Amino acid sequence: MRVIEKFVSINGEGLKQGELALFIRFANCNLRCSYCDTLYSFIDPQYKDEAVDMLVRYAKEVNVKNITLTGGEPLIQDDIKELITKLSDEGFNIEIETNGSADIKDYINIKNVSFTLDYKLPTSLMEKFMLVSNYEYVTKKDSVKFVCGDISDLNKALEIMNKYDLINKTNCLLSPVFNNIAPKDIVDFMIKNNLNGVRLCLQIHKVIWDPNKRGV
Repeated sequence: MRVIEKFVSINGEGLKQGELALFIRFANCNLRCSYCDTLYSFIDPQYKDEAVDMLVRYAKEVNVKNITLTGGEPLIQDDIKELITKLSDEGFNIEIETNGSADIKDYINIKNVSFTLDYKLPTSLMEKFMLVSNYEYVTKKDSVKFVCGDISDLNKALEIMNKYDLINKTNCLLSPVFNNIAPKDIVDFMIKNNLNGVRLCLQIHKVIWDPNKRGV
């Protein structure tokens, strides 16, 4: 498997925000979002080939119960299902950060697995690739994250939440594109639209460390 980096830090966003996690970041992505903050994962990626069993052994040595698989796009990696299954069998809690274009149905019955599933809004320039059939499978252990660049993105996020009944099905997260929209504007939008059950999600790793620092 093509591993860009692996490290222990806190989850900077999502349902386990603030908790320790082992991150495994894979090379390559099938999307090209306008605001991508991990360009190094697919532009001349410097990766190391690591076998599934090597990664499982490493996870056991580190002994952090939460594991976040990210990228790039983890679900387009060769052998990803084998890795998820073996980590699950070892009792780890596995969060899969996926860009919303890859089908999740082959993984939903693996125990200890949750998804943080992006919906790419218009400012990302990738909305046309969203696989909305995934919303048939998400539950309250998962989340759908809307990364918003402006007010029109917020309006589209609300439209998608309502269209697919996501607030009732799963956890909905509104996250600002870093330095593009003020978090208070998202809060104002939530108040205006009475968005009970929706969370503001800030990338706290970009507050704790330099926003461009890797390995955190």
